[in-house]
Amino acid sequence: MKGKKILITGGAGFIGSALIRYLISETNHIVISVDKLTYAGHLESLASVDKSDRYHFEKVDICEGDEIRRIFNQHQPDSVIHLAAESHVDRSIDGAADFIRTNITGTWQLLEVASQYLKTRKDSRATTFRFLHVSTDEVYGSLGKEGMFTEQTPYDPRSPYSASKASSDHLVRAWYHTHGLPVLITNCSNNYGPYQFPEKLIPVVILKALQGKEIPVYGKGENVRDWLYVDDHVRALLRVLERGKPGETYNIGGHNEKQNIEVVHTICDTLDKLVPRKDTGHFRDQITFVTDRPGHDLRYAIDASKIEQELGWKPEETFETGIKKTVRWYLDNITWCEAVTKNNYDLKRLGTG
Repeated sequence: MKGKKILITGGAGFIGSALIRYLISETNHIVISVDKLTYAGHLESLASVDKSDRYHFEKVDICEGDEIRRIFNQHQPDSVIHLAAESHVDRSIDGAADFIRTNITGTWQLLEVASQYLKTRKDSRATTFRFLHVSTDEVYGSLGKEGMFTEQTPYDPRSPYSASKASSDHLVRAWYHTHGLPVLITNCSNNYGPYQFPEKLIPVVILKALQGKEIPVYGKGENVRDWLYVDDHVRALLRVLERGKPGETYNIGGHNEKQNIEVVHTICDTLDKLVPRKDTGHFRDQITFVTDRPGHDLRYAIDASKIEQELGWKPEETFETGIKKTVRWYLDNITWCEAVTKNNYDLKRLGTG
């Protein structure tokens, strides 16, 4: 059976590249990857698929309406999976402008072009086209010690990043209700795995540990996150795209609630087993606690029962199996880390995503 054409924004990013690698290796779909190639987008992450005749790359900013319109007209996509976003909370605190431009204006631009494109269709796309908008659990705000985020949880964003994502979610819903664009929204928990740019908690800890540097942990490391292995997220996105009901939201979680300090300890202990320090110390000895960041939400937890019951998806990886795969990948791919951070990034200012 002939594959469909799927346009993926943010295709050179962490989740986008994992999605594309999966689509090219495990399906017969055709991929049109759109990415501006900012500091977190790297074609090195797609080296394994860049020779495929089912993979096409467009270096384009999603805010450039004329270019997005050209891509739609040229490639005639059957679906869109919108992943392009500025995503690091610390960066949004330092400067929100890029987050507002990309996450809000960029999403609006895509919705406009997709709506116009769909109105001109006289083929099967007129009824089968889908626009999947990938969002975050951070739009829901912060939980106490009990409870979980559901699809009905009111929005309560606490950072410029989460506020920009909440805004884009609302725009997507507005285009569904106002213009009839067949949209789907997913809100996921913290992703981790291979090829994650070294600004988020897990790759930062791994690399600083291996470099013999201090491992910074915000506050006392008590903040709780639900951890989702990126390949599980990829499978969930495709399940939503294929079986989700237009206009609906689906929460995606990994069933892996951990305090940040637990995550750091697990990484350190795993490294102790795989690459023991040359001295008699342990990687935990490198942990240092630093001043917490402003507005740091205490706890996130996802109730993923809707996607499990309605669409039949469940995560395959436990945190234990996922973190082992992740640590081993970074140990085997230090050159990738060096390449993507060379001359354009300072890891000293980052710590715990």
